[in-house]
Amino acid sequence: MNEDEVLVIGHRNPDTDAICSAIGYAEFKRRTGLPNAIAARCGDIVERVAFVLESFGVPPPRFVADVSPRIRDVMRTNVVHLPPEATLMEALGVMDEGNIRMLPILKDDGMCLGFVSVFKMTKFLCPTSTRLFDSRRVLASMRNLARTLGARAVVTTESDQEEELILMIGAMNEESFAKRLAKFPPERLLVIVGDQREIQQLAIRGKVRVLVVTGGLEVSASIKEEAQRNKVNLLISPQDTATTASLCRAAITVQHMVHEQFLSFREDELLSEVQSMATSSQFQAFPVLDAHKKTVGILSKSDFLKKVRRQLILVDHNELSQAVQGADQVEIIEIIDHHRLGTMTTRHPILFRNEPVGSTSTIVADCFFRNQVELPKPIAGLLLAGLVSDTLNLTSPTATERDAQILEKLEQITGINATQFTQTLFASGSVLASRPVADAIVVDCKEFQEKGRTFSAAQIEEVGFDSFWRRADEVMAALENYQRQKGYYFSALLITDVVKQSSLLAVTGASALLKQIDYPNLQPGIYELTGVVSRKKQLLPYLTDCLEKTGEGLTTIELLTMI
Repeated sequence: MNEDEVLVIGHRNPDTDAICSAIGYAEFKRRTGLPNAIAARCGDIVERVAFVLESFGVPPPRFVADVSPRIRDVMRTNVVHLPPEATLMEALGVMDEGNIRMLPILKDDGMCLGFVSVFKMTKFLCPTSTRLFDSRRVLASMRNLARTLGARAVVTTESDQEEELILMIGAMNEESFAKRLAKFPPERLLVIVGDQREIQQLAIRGKVRVLVVTGGLEVSASIKEEAQRNKVNLLISPQDTATTASLCRAAITVQHMVHEQFLSFREDELLSEVQSMATSSQFQAFPVLDAHKKTVGILSKSDFLKKVRRQLILVDHNELSQAVQGADQVEIIEIIDHHRLGTMTTRHPILFRNEPVGSTSTIVADCFFRNQVELPKPIAGLLLAGLVSDTLNLTSPTATERDAQILEKLEQITGINATQFTQTLFASGSVLASRPVADAIVVDCKEFQEKGRTFSAAQIEEVGFDSFWRRADEVMAALENYQRQKGYYFSALLITDVVKQSSLLAVTGASALLKQIDYPNLQPGIYELTGVVSRKKQLLPYLTDCLEKTGEGLTTIELLTMI
């Protein structure tokens, strides 16, 4: 998920209107100056919605289960790193150029071996007074030694073999040098000398491991031949003696000074869950790994101060309890809805368009018409489907004259007869017939909270009640289980016959509430609600009255403010 994208997204358990209005409004925003608007969803595509999308050849919105800021949103993806075979000199150059204090060491497959730090490298290059002899230790291959010095190799043997050498400067007379040479095993000696031919000959005849001539000074043909004959590596360094001596120890590879103990994170981990661990850690930076444990980024403590730029546009809802997970942690820049006003707050003023019409698709279509923006035929088809689905083709009590006017325009653009399409739409798939009951009862389920009382109200639209009655016992068991798991005061499910414009109500929960329901009781927990088709305008006010009569719930006025 790109943090610069603006996600246009409906509520959890999205219905046809939520999906279609999200796609439609994302299209409108792209055509009016917001090219990074992307339609999204935070729930499954049900059969009926799939039918609509296929009918108009439109792919489903991107699935986004959680928009909470994650490590991938703030990490640095341009991972400056080195392989374990790189030299200390190379590492210092990279760190100085990038002003980096710690550098990850990665293998060819992206696996992180650890970090090298300026502190540890400085400690190696500048040993304390108790480790003075360490300043003469050189661990390097002939190839790395020559590369670090920028030297020309005149004679080399086993150039890639890493060796532990002892550094000696030939800055003395022959007698003193000969005595000093005898104190160390010649096969481990790295002798640095200028154009002192006698010292060069003594070193070569003593069969030292490597002789470095400084200052870019040439050596005689006889010296070259003698080095070749005695198998002495002979390098010519362009640097002076002091610089050459200091650079030799920097030819060591970084794998010898890696901090192997480190803390890593996965790129998909939530920032809120790792922040405490990271900020209290002794480490300053952390490799970020993908599912294959390959390093894809670097997270530092300062990255937690970054602002995640992901933005949301909510459609068909305006309550955080119904929004995608993590919506409270990112910026919401617009809300397009037709439901009651919730308790959501925003940091800044936003565009909030809320109208008392039958569907959000109506509002989205009006955005195109009012702003004279071209409405593509497939998008018009989706908005028509969202409108007739939410208003039951204008027969629902929620339908308005504005819905009728917009629907007429959509019919003209698409060439579709809304009545015929509605019949085909609701016959396209029975949720109760095609899904496990536990899934079917939450396909279009909303949670309501007020003054300590929490309950759920879901709705399923069917052609006839046959599918319900065949699974009525399963439905009631699943509904009761759902209500208990969530700890709701009660859970209600409205099963609506879109042809007969009537519903059945299944309720589980507090017995005090059930006693107040005065609709015909067909069997325990199942009631016949003739003429009731709207959850918003008919069912919820009725349930509020029942709650009020129990003396345990909200008043009618209080619930009406929730609708």
